[in-house]
Amino acid sequence: MPLIHSTDPDVRVCQIGFDALLAIQLEAEERGWATRWSSVDALRSQVKEGSVILQSLMREERGGDVRAYRCLVLFSTTDAQNAGGIATIDLDPARLESLERIDRDPDVRRALLRMFSLAMDGISMVSKE
Repeated sequence: MPLIHSTDPDVRVCQIGFDALLAIQLEAEERGWATRWSSVDALRSQVKEGSVILQSLMREERGGDVRAYRCLVLFSTTDAQNAGGIATIDLDPARLESLERIDRDPDVRRALLRMFSLAMDGISMVSKE
């Protein structure tokens, strides 16, 4: 799966509701995609209801066509009041295309992609010296 770069036309950052994430999970289950939660119940046990942010990360291509997009999901966790989590999930290309983007401005896109990059590597509170 090739990585999607910030200059690629299919880089997207979208904000979606919890119900949309559940629909994406169900679609991934139906298609047998491995990059998803093990079940809707597992998703519900980890992801706090509310909006989540998706970022396209990789594309799976077959015969020159994109079969699926692997996306990062940034969400509030259910087990801590203010903690967040990041995970991956596969999406159908048509579904990703249908989601409303929040990254149309190039400066905003760069900032959001940088935030996702930091989140993937781990973010901690740091005491100032």
